[in-house]
Amino acid sequence: MTSTETPSPESRQPVARPGVLDIAPYVGGESKVAGVNRVIRLASNEGALGPSPKAIEAYKALSGEIHRYPDGGSAALRAALAGRFGLEAERIVCSGGSDELITLLTRAYAGPGDEVLYSQHGFLMYPIAAMGVGATPVTAPETNLTTNVDALLAAVTERTKLVFVANPNNPTGTYLSAAEMARLHAGLPSHVVLVIDAAYAEYVGQHDYEPGIELVRRSTNTVMTRTFSKIYALGGMRVGWAYCPDNIADVLNRLRNPFNVNAAGQAAAVAALEDVEFAEASRAHNDKWLPWTSEGLTRLGLKLTPSVGNFVLAQFPETTGHSADAAWDYLKSRGMLTRKMGSYGLPNALRITIGTGDEMKAVVDALSQFLGKS
Repeated sequence: MTSTETPSPESRQPVARPGVLDIAPYVGGESKVAGVNRVIRLASNEGALGPSPKAIEAYKALSGEIHRYPDGGSAALRAALAGRFGLEAERIVCSGGSDELITLLTRAYAGPGDEVLYSQHGFLMYPIAAMGVGATPVTAPETNLTTNVDALLAAVTERTKLVFVANPNNPTGTYLSAAEMARLHAGLPSHVVLVIDAAYAEYVGQHDYEPGIELVRRSTNTVMTRTFSKIYALGGMRVGWAYCPDNIADVLNRLRNPFNVNAAGQAAAVAALEDVEFAEASRAHNDKWLPWTSEGLTRLGLKLTPSVGNFVLAQFPETTGHSADAAWDYLKSRGMLTRKMGSYGLPNALRITIGTGDEMKAVVDALSQFLGKS
């Protein structure tokens, strides 16, 4: 066919909406290494101790019921969340991971011509969700790899519809105090939705931190999202939830799929919430091995930001042979998987999840050898 000929109807293909093909697909951390039987997986911030034994039993107990549709309203899970955190069940919306909530909120409140604002090194799902609805993702610069409230407020325009703040932030591990979050909210126009992504809230022990519950309670434009994928270690079940003002909960319930949380996930999440002792053990484990790992890597000469999550962000020198990419290759060759940060604008850094004690010792030892410190 020449350039002047019109293609036949049979040769045409469906064309995606403008902007969709500009999205860089989200790529999760690797989980396998060819030729290695025991892989140390430290790329996805999964809970070091795995899920609660009670959650596992609840999951297994549903095996004979998988032909049944789940409760579309996740009533038992919402009741359990309300009881655990002192919330109103009718203001809780459950989801297939907190990623679904990010997508639903963006679908509900943004579109072509609108802007979705987030911090410079924020979670990659924020721009993906924005571009997916034809909105423009906008970043605000950080200070010392920490969300800067003044920079966010300065970036707000008449087109801003949502502001996403991960608190604590992934991948930097830094956080904003309750006072700073309140200052951010006070500076936003009332029609802009502030989404506080508190995926790592359960790990934070700082007294000036608050996950967002109080801001949600006293406003009509704030949402707190949470997940069961981190401290509760149910990433494979894909269970998340949001605490919302009544008006936003109503919108999310209209948009979400009717059976968006599977039955086994609901049951396992309820059991995980009830096993407070196991969750506390998981937090205590992180309280021990987060500083241990941070101190060990700092002694090797690596620069770390103070993290309050279950991971560290280690910055490597740009020198040949000792770069972040070279370190990643070295660790992978020894069956240790970490996460490259180039897609977050941090090409000289690796994010390393806090795993078991033996795993953290192995990683620090391996990096010591890599850097010629042993």
